[in-house]
Amino acid sequence: MPPIKMHHQEFEAPEELQDTIKCFWYNRREARADSSGFEVVPDGYAEIIFHFGSGCSMSSDGVLRPLPSPFMMGLLNQPVIFYAKDRLETIGIRCFPWTVFDLLGLAPNKRALHVFDHPVAQLQPQLNAFVLDGKIEEAVAEVKQYFLQARAQVAANSMLYKAGTAMQAAKGTIPVSEVAAAAHVTVRTLERNFKRSSGHTVKDVSGLMRFEQVRNRLWMDPSANLARLANEFGYTDQPHLSREFKRYSGISPAAFARKAKTGQQMSSNDLINFSS
Repeated sequence: MPPIKMHHQEFEAPEELQDTIKCFWYNRREARADSSGFEVVPDGYAEIIFHFGSGCSMSSDGVLRPLPSPFMMGLLNQPVIFYAKDRLETIGIRCFPWTVFDLLGLAPNKRALHVFDHPVAQLQPQLNAFVLDGKIEEAVAEVKQYFLQARAQVAANSMLYKAGTAMQAAKGTIPVSEVAAAAHVTVRTLERNFKRSSGHTVKDVSGLMRFEQVRNRLWMDPSANLARLANEFGYTDQPHLSREFKRYSGISPAAFARKAKTGQQMSSNDLINFSS
């Protein structure tokens, strides 16, 4: 059975978008002719995803559901399996969860999958043409320009920006009270505004940020000491880390480390988005 070939690129967000968008990315996945599954693992971001090629489906209650392009993945609390045949190319916009709904002008909620009618879908034909011609940088530039214009229509929220900056700097390890202090507001005000903008609590997002850091560390260094990781990322102890890791990934940290050692058919940069 031939291996699945993958290519992944990331593109920095322009300075004007860095309070809203983490980065833009492109992924190419060449699979077998039959439908092949890949796993999207939880992290601390929401992703707006355009796809090109033979189509993309999501498994839900044992049924494959074809997905439009674009669609949005909100914050996940467990892995999700997608399916594609042959060649699948994707362009993604990795957004901070406390900014993405305002950016798109949508009401926040906690759904993992968002299928919506939105003007951003008008980019699909032009992006498809660029991708077919192999003009990936031009396609990403088109997406950047759209979101630069969208960002200009949204009022800046300095409180959420300061809160998000503090959470990212601490990799999700600081308590809500310290996040509120960094944003110069009370905990109650922070929680109310954070949930209104993202559909999630500060604790929800911090938990995913911490999991993402541990997961990435184990992928790069499967022999990393779990007790030390638990201490470094603010877990009560190693069993606490193991419970949280299994909650989000479906497997234990030790099982994940063993999986990493086998050298799955993907690069470390693809870890967030796809696995074969």
